[in-house]
Amino acid sequence: MATALRRQAVFLIAIGVAWLLSVYAEFSGTALRLHHHSLYHDGLPFWQAALVLLGAWLVMTAAMMLPSSLPMIRHFQAVSQSRARPALAVALFVVAYFAVWSAFAVLAWSGDYLVHSTVHAWPWLAAHDQLIAAGVLATAAAYQFSPLKDACLRGCRHPAAFLMRFYRSGLGPAFELGLRHGMFCLGCCWALMLVMFAAGVAHLYWMAVPGLVMLAEKAFPGGDRLAVPVGLGLAVLAAFALLVPGSVPGL
Repeated sequence: MATALRRQAVFLIAIGVAWLLSVYAEFSGTALRLHHHSLYHDGLPFWQAALVLLGAWLVMTAAMMLPSSLPMIRHFQAVSQSRARPALAVALFVVAYFAVWSAFAVLAWSGDYLVHSTVHAWPWLAAHDQLIAAGVLATAAAYQFSPLKDACLRGCRHPAAFLMRFYRSGLGPAFELGLRHGMFCLGCCWALMLVMFAAGVAHLYWMAVPGLVMLAEKAFPGGDRLAVPVGLGLAVLAAFALLVPGSVPGL
């Protein structure tokens, strides 16, 4: 019991440190330098800029996604406690979870780089760049109503059922289970995370609001009923971004 509490404390400390770093980045001006727009124009080679962004992304993932995954981690710790090397199994589970979100970050970064290249090469789009912000918000709004979002959200909201269905003993299966949980979490939250990415990694406002929404959706009683109002709110923001350029802060 004491060991399990210590392991939970490690994750709580990691979440706290991640939020402290995020707050520091916001108020010290570091967040602006970590924005993908700034990284493009700082003259860094693509791979160096990608590594900087990935580091910021991992901090953001710990701050935003780890809180809503604590129930799953806690259940996994409990079922792994009587197995061989339970601490390593939990570590592999969490590493695999972060690997899924890191892969998403690389894809989002690559797509964003392509979008910026297109904007630079297409003067009309450069003059109407509000279409990009509106498109990201509209995509996130539409995804809130999708069956895939609902299915993945159910998988995230019921850790015991998830483990009963997919758990197998061993270190390799622990890593595979972390990947599977990460994929369910990605399927649930990728569109909201894309909004955060568009606004800029380490932008405190766009971390806090989507982070709270995702935590509520996955962990709060009745959170599965938030998809519709959140989707409608995103649709309204998309309309504002399209019709009143610059009206949505950060986008």
